[in-house]
Amino acid sequence: MKVFLNPGHCLGLDSGACGYGVTEAETAFKIACRVRDYLLAVNYDVYLFQFDGLEEIVTESNLWRSDLFVSIHCNALNGTARGTETFYCGSYDGELLAHCIQNQILAKLPTVNRGVKEYGFYVIKHTDCPAVLVETAFIDNVDDNTLLVEREDDFARAIALGITDYVKDYAS
Repeated sequence: MKVFLNPGHCLGLDSGACGYGVTEAETAFKIACRVRDYLLAVNYDVYLFQFDGLEEIVTESNLWRSDLFVSIHCNALNGTARGTETFYCGSYDGELLAHCIQNQILAKLPTVNRGVKEYGFYVIKHTDCPAVLVETAFIDNVDDNTLLVEREDDFARAIALGITDYVKDYAS
């Protein structure tokens, strides 16, 4: 199984959302590295690619012939919004993958369920495989930020388990 992991935004170029001294690019990268390690431990092939250009991200995933694409992000809104949501775009398999990941995050962390949603984010719309974008938590909310900082490994483990659940139950 070839899994392409895309931590959102790009260290040194685009911090993404920020809150309480923490940046989305750094947090997403740390979570993605842990997801990679969990997936490598069960013999998946993993390509971790954090880059600022959306077209380049999609091109890398498609050229590598990924079986699954997972983009990891932190949300931000107004300091009061909370929770986790996972997006897919127009793919039944993407929707199944999104549910597997969302369910594992909800089982492992005390987060608010913002649901699985369909939306046309560029990176999940233009990949050639089932693709999801995970908004782990709101980095600008004090409680969610604490989860991101203190339970980074739980987010990573949940995402990795969601991927392996999908592969076990749905991938052919």
